[in-house]
Order: sequence, then structure tokens, then C-alpha cells
Amino acid sequence: MESELKDLNPNSNSNQQQSLDPIDEASSKDDRPLLKPDDSAPLSPPPISAANIEELEKKFTAFVRNDVYGTMGRGELPWTEKVLLGIAFLTLVPIRVVLAMTILVFYYLICRICTLFSSPNREEEQEDYAHLGGWRRAVIVRSGRFLSRVMLFVLGFYWIKETNRSPDIDGKLNTETDVKDQSEEPERPGAIISNHISHLDILYHMSSFFPSFVAKRSVAKLPLVGLISKCLGCIYVQRESKSSDFKGVSGVVNERVQEAYRNKFAPMMMLFPEGTTTNGDFLLPFKTGAFLSKAPVRPVILRYPYQRFSPAWDSISGVRHVIFLFCQFVNYLEVTRLPVYYPSQQEKDDPKLYANNVRRLMAREGNLILSDIGLAEKRIYHAALNGNNSLPSVLHQKDD
Repeated sequence: MESELKDLNPNSNSNQQQSLDPIDEASSKDDRPLLKPDDSAPLSPPPISAANIEELEKKFTAFVRNDVYGTMGRGELPWTEKVLLGIAFLTLVPIRVVLAMTILVFYYLICRICTLFSSPNREEEQEDYAHLGGWRRAVIVRSGRFLSRVMLFVLGFYWIKETNRSPDIDGKLNTETDVKDQSEEPERPGAIISNHISHLDILYHMSSFFPSFVAKRSVAKLPLVGLISKCLGCIYVQRESKSSDFKGVSGVVNERVQEAYRNKFAPMMMLFPEGTTTNGDFLLPFKTGAFLSKAPVRPVILRYPYQRFSPAWDSISGVRHVIFLFCQFVNYLEVTRLPVYYPSQQEKDDPKLYANNVRRLMAREGNLILSDIGLAEKRIYHAALNGNNSLPSVLHQKDD
């Protein structure tokens, strides 16, 4: 599934990553007049030197690829790697493409059958089937979780290491004022909070929790994926909107998180508060949209150990990423599930404090590096790598 996952902050106008989408490709509109053939200006940007790339990587280290394929997947490969890549491309890739498409079409047909003669839930320009009850919802959820895991298996994730952390005796994993009695049945969280590394994050969370995501509005119109996203209960946003649409969608997210917290039969919300992907070693600042409801959250930390190709959807084109991923025979995923985080009264009154405390907890427990850059810096970095911006100005941004 390809879409863009977002976390929403009503006080922020910054665009965020697609919910079920591969990558934030930085783009800029060039309104300069076309150059005449005899103009002295070059028709294409000059290549970036190794020194400039090194300087860029120091500034935007959270988005740098460190695998053998290098920046944008264009690194110089040894001949042994080229041979392995060629063999896998001719043998493994066709098999995986056929199997992946078969699984996608099969699940689409299941969703189509289960939603026949049913009207979707419509609210605030949203449309979903996540509130279906009875056997229809049970079939959609159970088959969706199973087929998502099968899809991961097809893509080489044969084993997934999952660790469930228990609350510390001294309450270190909870807040200081709202530590729960462990003899009591734990409350259901309002949302799952996760770091964001790859589009594969979606498949894992579907196989584990089958939650609702935040996606851009165009995802609902995609063939096959559109209906599946509605069965997931995705909340759709208009990517370029900076007005009332953001406020309205944030309100829908808030209501859905509270509903999931109060009603165990309601669809769970899955939110990526960083708003975009990283290379997997860093944790970006959290947007506060996931924490406005004041409900407890369940932090989940993902890591993709690798030797050759990193599954991180960052600083690489979508086509190259898919090809390299499909060519890698074995891929690895490690998951750490932290206990439900119960906010203190102070955190409930201050969503920013709530978000920062959860972020620090996830960084400590997942051995992640805190970074103060975000989507805006990522776009600058990608634009520079693609030659879309003036390199000197990019290199000297945020030097103050």
C-alpha cells in the first residue's frame, strides 16, 4: 500500500509524510522563463561534488543512507554485488511481484465482498468501513492481519523479532503521578505511537494491530488500495491544505483516538508523530496532534537491521527502493512494544510536554538519537541531492 502517513498538529502548517506512501520526494515549482538555446546558463544543474555531499550529510544526518547502495541508491557497487543484484532481478523479483499482486488483489476482493450492500460511514468529508460490525468486520480484520504478515514474508521478512517490555517496578516507564496498579486490567490505549522508517511500517502494524492510519485524500481513489484504506478506517487529509481542513481532520483524529480509548470495539488509531521517515537511527521532534486527546498511548519502536540494503524509505527514488528491496533475499525487522503510557495531569494540560516525554522514552528504550530537524530540512536535503536548489544556499541554511 502506498500512501502518506501524517500526524496532525492544528497549529502547524507544515506538510507531512504520506500515510501509506513511499517517500517525501522534495519538489519545487520552477516558474522561470524557458532558456533560449543560445543562453549561457546551463540547461541542467551540475553534479554535486563529494565534498558538498559530505557537508550535506553532516547537516541532515537523520536522512542519510548508509547502506552499500549509497545516497539516492546511486553508489558505486562492487562487481560481486552487481552479479547478485542481476541474478535476483531475473529470478526473485518476478516471483515476488506476482505473489505480492496476488495477495493485494485477493484482499481487495475480500473487502469488496464484505462491503457489498453496506454504506460507508461518512463524517467530516471522511468515508470508511471501519465501523462495520458482525462477521463482515471480523473477516476484514482477521484476513487483513494474516495477509499483511504473508506479504511481509513474501518480501523477505521471514522472522520478526518482537519484544514486549513490562512496566518497571519503580514506574520508570509510566509517568510519576499516574502509575497504574499492575493487578488491574490494563486500559486500552487511544492510539499506537511509532517511529517511522519505511512504507513497510504499515504492513507490520496492519499484521499486528490492524489500526486506522492518516492518509492523503487521493489514496481513497487509488485502484485496489482505495477500498482497503477505507476498510482500515483511514482518515484522509488534503496534503496542501493549510486552512480549516487541517483543523477539521485534527478534530476527527482527536475524536477517533478518544473513541478507541473508551470503546474496545472501535478501530485503533496508528500515528507517526514525526511526520516523515528517517534512516532508522534517529527520532525527530513529535507533532502534538496524537496527544491532544489526553488519552494513554502505546509506544512501539521499529528497527530494520541490514547488511546490504536498508529498507528505510529515505533519500532514494521509489523505483530503486522497490527493486533493491525485492532483490534482497532476507530482510529483518525488530519490534519493541513499550507499556501503555499514561499521561500525568500536567501532560494532559500540555500536549507538547506529553509528546516530548513519550519521545524521550522511545529514544531511550530504542537506543535512538534525538534530532531537532524535520520535514522542512528533509526537503532541503532531497532538493539539493536532486539539483533542484541552489547548493550554496542549502549548505549555509540553519548555520546561525
